[in-house]
Amino acid sequence: MEMQQSSSSSSSSSCSLTDFQQQWGSCTTLLKRFYDDPKVAQLMSTRLGQYLSSHPFFALTVLLFGSLAALPVGLFLSFALVTSIMSAVGFVLFEVFLLSVGGLSLLCLLPGIGLFAVMVSGIFIVLYITVSNILNRYFPHLTKQGKVQEKSECQTS
Repeated sequence: MEMQQSSSSSSSSSCSLTDFQQQWGSCTTLLKRFYDDPKVAQLMSTRLGQYLSSHPFFALTVLLFGSLAALPVGLFLSFALVTSIMSAVGFVLFEVFLLSVGGLSLLCLLPGIGLFAVMVSGIFIVLYITVSNILNRYFPHLTKQGKVQEKSECQTS
């Protein structure tokens, strides 16, 4: 039984070794194709590309940070954009709402002020006519007509 386990473990290790070699070969061909890309070759010819090529740990760190930070940064930028658009639209809608409320208030208030002005003017006119007639009736000597009549009566007598 021990022999079967040792033979199965040696066969599994040789199987995994060939799988690893196949994976390594496909990985190197993929990397070779990647390095043959003109944009990558142009980047690798710069000082930054040469530095990252000579420091693979730092290059991997930058790659992981860039790929992992892309989603939160993208979400934040989309949130900021949507928020600014919504605030602009909300501001415009709020301004339209305020102008509508102000306009309706003005439309309701101005006829009321006009009606009040007409009523007060009417009351003052009625009071003026009433007081004027009362003064003319009970105190005719205070009006010009009364003064003219008194002078004319004095002159005739």
